[in-house]
Amino acid sequence: MELSTDDVRKVAVLARLEFSDEQLQAFTSEMGRIVTFVDQLGQVATDGIEPMAHPLDIHSVTRVDELRPGLTREQALQNAPQHNDECFLVPPVMSGKH
Repeated sequence: MELSTDDVRKVAVLARLEFSDEQLQAFTSEMGRIVTFVDQLGQVATDGIEPMAHPLDIHSVTRVDELRPGLTREQALQNAPQHNDECFLVPPVMSGKH
């Protein structure tokens, strides 16, 4: 697939980037090479190959989640600067006007 400078200019606008004419020419050439490489990857025969998330056979080493006793409501609220016996009270972060 051949990329034009207009294609790269559109991508630059979407990415909110500004390029000089010289940079635009350089990026057009570079992005063209990248698109060509990606096209080549799309032509690789993958029939019979199982999709994978990672090229190595790795396993999670994190522990299994276990239910454990937590704090009671009273314990959780005891150090709160302000609460209403049920919830933490915090200053508003947004005004009522949208």
